[in-house]
Amino acid sequence: MNPTDHMCPYLSYRDSAREVMDFYASVFGGEVSRSTFGEYGMGTTEEENARIMHSQLVVDGKTLLMAADTPDSMEVAPSTTTLSIFGGAAEGATLRTWWAALTEGGTVAQPLEPAPWGDSFGQVTDRYGTPWYFNIGTQ
Repeated sequence: MNPTDHMCPYLSYRDSAREVMDFYASVFGGEVSRSTFGEYGMGTTEEENARIMHSQLVVDGKTLLMAADTPDSMEVAPSTTTLSIFGGAAEGATLRTWWAALTEGGTVAQPLEPAPWGDSFGQVTDRYGTPWYFNIGTQ
């Protein structure tokens, strides 16, 4: 088994992991599983008990993303991870659909357009503050 088969981003939020993961499921498909702090007796308030202690988005049998809310007693680390999506021309339509969904309410830093190396490339930070790079190849 290759360890990189099990690598995926783990995103942190204060109290929006449920909403974020539902959004990503609407973009990428798949199913979200989640557990709350309350299920494990880890919350210190009713609000914290309802927050997400762990969630994962599984697409086609593989974990794509994981996310959690951060307890009130801890600082929320700002995301410094840029998620990159690469594909070829065969995946172009799907990738452009994902791009469109992630740009809704987000900030486009670089429009998805032809790049000097011949592929289409774009950069967007989605409505939840997660930066994404897209590269769509010509083959």
